[in-house]
Amino acid sequence: MDYARADGETQVADPLADSDTLILVDEADREVGHMSKAQCHDGRGILHRAFSLLIFNPDGDLLLQQRAAGKRLWPLYWSNSCCSHPRRFETMETAIHRRLYEELGVHCPLEFLFKFQYQAQWDANGAENELCSVYTGHTRSPIEADPAEIAGLRWASPEQLQTEMAQPDQGQFTPWFIMEWQRVWNDHRPAVVSRRS
Repeated sequence: MDYARADGETQVADPLADSDTLILVDEADREVGHMSKAQCHDGRGILHRAFSLLIFNPDGDLLLQQRAAGKRLWPLYWSNSCCSHPRRFETMETAIHRRLYEELGVHCPLEFLFKFQYQAQWDANGAENELCSVYTGHTRSPIEADPAEIAGLRWASPEQLQTEMAQPDQGQFTPWFIMEWQRVWNDHRPAVVSRRS
């Protein structure tokens, strides 16, 4: 298992990120309004549009990121390669490529895999409540992690990750990553494994 740490000390995530206005949706992903990022995650959360990116290398290993210590929700938990939200007036296509470059310094084609809805409670004051679109991508480029967002990085084969996920204590992973990976493993495994060079 290879590990690579983001350069520099862990920094608090950009406070200006909470000024982003996110897109509220219904269960059919129809836009119903807008709200600040902070308000979307208060209490039990308000359903909003989001995305999750799974980035693989030529060996078929998946890039995992450890969320920065300054994150409001699930700090220092391991998660998918990159996740975020489209902003108001921003298309999903624009948002996924913007955030991939901002967090990981990478440009690569991204392919839609599936969409799922979930609610996960962090504490009494905050939660995720998202309709999340999952995309996959493949890169040979070096990763340049943003230390304000990412505390650490590692690559894991799908089989290795599945073994880790099957352990009784899944507490090291974010809840949305656990949910989406199980669907990838159960319903989309051939597409993921077949991309190995």
